[in-house]
Amino acid sequence: MHGGTALLRERTPGAVDASRTAGTLRPSLRSLLIAVVAGMFLALAGAFGTGEIPLWRRLAYWVGLMAFGGLWGAPLARFLWTRPRLEGRPWLQFAIMVVGMSVPYTAVVWLFTGLVAGRRATDVGTALLQMAGLFPFVLMVAAAIGAINLLAAKRLVRTHAAAATDGPPVRFLERLPFKLKGAEIYAVEAEDHYLRVHTSKGSDLILMRLSDAVAELEGLEGAQTHRSWWVARSAVEDIRRADGRATLMLKGGTEAPVSRTHARRLRAAGWY
Repeated sequence: MHGGTALLRERTPGAVDASRTAGTLRPSLRSLLIAVVAGMFLALAGAFGTGEIPLWRRLAYWVGLMAFGGLWGAPLARFLWTRPRLEGRPWLQFAIMVVGMSVPYTAVVWLFTGLVAGRRATDVGTALLQMAGLFPFVLMVAAAIGAINLLAAKRLVRTHAAAATDGPPVRFLERLPFKLKGAEIYAVEAEDHYLRVHTSKGSDLILMRLSDAVAELEGLEGAQTHRSWWVARSAVEDIRRADGRATLMLKGGTEAPVSRTHARRLRAAGWY
């Protein structure tokens, strides 16, 4: 274990880049999966008058449209989530994304529908009228999928208070190596496929996903401050601000970053 720890401390820049790629890939895969499942549901239900089309063509139509829309929407969502002026305003982000998706995507739906139905408009005026008729349906589906994605994303960011009846996070504490047994947990930091646990007795690595660790830390007051960090509230001693970003100064000298995505939520919870 200690040999592996030493190797991980000397990670190459390529390994760091790979970790960042994995961190941005997961939300995209989640959005794509939601879109494909929704497409299958719409196909089986024969939504919006497509029930008369053979099932295989309905599946190709709906799953293709929804999957392409999911791939289209993922970069737009990431762009909106990183805008400082939209920070902490998820429903405004949602509204902008739905409209931003629906307006250009109506043309895609019109083209794809023409291919499946085997008919196209012969002039610009008719095409615009057809697209105007499709727009409310595209807006409706985009809003539904956007809401599902928003709820799914919110579930991934946990900020929990100390439990009133439960004891300490026993399951997580049992995973700590012997040298950290009985230590106070300050923070948990994701490093590739491992987690570095910062405690009052030092730090060490355990093999675990951050999302699973956050779930097992229920009962200890803390919050995710960054996609790669969870911090115990009792460990925070000070806060430093620079270039519009915040950094939490923890006991033991550890510094935990606060991303713009989480900053407003932490302020609302009274962390700083």
